[in-house]
Amino acid sequence: MDLLKRKIETEGRVLSNQVLKVDTFLNHQIDPELMVEIGKEFAQRFKDDKITKVLTIESSGIAPGLMAALELHVPVVFARKRKSLTMVNDLLTASVHSFTKNETNEISVSQKFIEPTDNVLIIDDFLANGQAALGLAEIVEKSGANTAGIGIVIEKSFQDGGQLLRNKGFKVESLAQIASLENGKATFLDEAEVVL
Repeated sequence: MDLLKRKIETEGRVLSNQVLKVDTFLNHQIDPELMVEIGKEFAQRFKDDKITKVLTIESSGIAPGLMAALELHVPVVFARKRKSLTMVNDLLTASVHSFTKNETNEISVSQKFIEPTDNVLIIDDFLANGQAALGLAEIVEKSGANTAGIGIVIEKSFQDGGQLLRNKGFKVESLAQIASLENGKATFLDEAEVVL
């Protein structure tokens, strides 16, 4: 997705060989026009998968998840990292370790929002080690529903999460795949393949 790649190149900041900061357009400040295009792209890639729900995780997955759900004409559900006083019964939960924050959270979704008949599209902002997507897929499995696919805005292909999910049989669609963050620059997978 060229628009997303341009945003990463012009506004993303490489903080280390492992960390890309995209808080100017994706996960602190949000570029709504970019989110519309991201939603359209996810809808196009999953148009034949009979999606009935989009599932994401708070907070950075909500914007792309919402736009994908809008384009697919289905509800979006987001897993909460903290339980509220009103979220006490019939919860589907999973433990998720965050690579960026180096912390483990128990995520929760009310069982009434994902039914066994649902065909669920999981959406998240980043894919590094795959733990968030695996946690969301675990929630879908506990509900009795089907994970139809996983949509990722930015995949760090040099980490093992994408391969892990694909090896488990999930359909994974990433809008931008980063091969390297070496030398302070994001190199995309398709560019790295051309250079090699």
